[in-house]
Amino acid sequence: MNPRPRVAHFKENIVLYGALVANLGIAAAKFVAAAISGSSSMLTEGVHSLVDSGNQVLLLYGQNRARRAPDRVHPFGYGRELYFWAFVVAMLIFAVGAGVSIYEGTMHYIDPEPLRDPTINYVVLGLAFLLEGGSWAIAVREFAARPHSGGWWQSLVSSKDPGHFVVLFEDSAALVGLAIAAIGVWASHHFGDPRIDGLASILIGLVLTGVALLLAREAKGLIIGESADPALVDQIRTALESHPNITSVNHIRTIHTAPDAIFVAVSADFDDHIPMGEGERLIEQIEAQLKEMSPCFSSIYIRPEKRQDAIVAAP
Repeated sequence: MNPRPRVAHFKENIVLYGALVANLGIAAAKFVAAAISGSSSMLTEGVHSLVDSGNQVLLLYGQNRARRAPDRVHPFGYGRELYFWAFVVAMLIFAVGAGVSIYEGTMHYIDPEPLRDPTINYVVLGLAFLLEGGSWAIAVREFAARPHSGGWWQSLVSSKDPGHFVVLFEDSAALVGLAIAAIGVWASHHFGDPRIDGLASILIGLVLTGVALLLAREAKGLIIGESADPALVDQIRTALESHPNITSVNHIRTIHTAPDAIFVAVSADFDDHIPMGEGERLIEQIEAQLKEMSPCFSSIYIRPEKRQDAIVAAP
């Protein structure tokens, strides 16, 4: 079997594979440390890393399902199935990650365990920082390499590829959680109060709750259907308005059917004096021009329509 497709698949999903390997190793180390030290925050961090590992598997599965070819039932393909699995990931972070963290922290606060030697916790936390930091750096590098407009945060929340922004959010939350866990372990021993470790676990759960809600909001918008980047829509409008036989661009509607696939529907008022055959050639020419503009334009529909009969959208 030709190994090139596998290599290309790995490079395309290096963010997910990097996060998966890091989280599996970190989860195992955290559970061992929690068993030895009895730390509540370490246990919840282990659950957090285990949930993150499952999330990467779900996203890889979603990407594989989303690549299926269009058929009669789904003529525009299955690309948006990836958005469904991104929503499932958000629910898992909320129900399992945050839920277990808050529950375990509450139980540990009500009935704290005696303090034990925290050395193993510090060793594991240091190792986790290195692995999570490496995964986070890969996610940041891959995201920064992609073309985007606007500020960093605006580009992140407007991204149409869950495989990148989910991992970036997860790794950022993981680094914050590790910092909270480290402070919780240190403070518990410094002040001789094991309940502080339980409070740290609850705080980690609240961080995960915030991340889960943010991811759920982003995934919901993608499932419902989000338009293409406004700058790209403006390029379409400019290209259409430059044609002398188009008297008015009534509206341009776009929707992402996958992270790298955009459906484009255009309503335009054409010059009444051009013959039918010339109008058809003009539409074909415009479609070819738009496809050269972006490889993401998977389907383009141009409808000749009188301006007075059309729904006109402001530029």
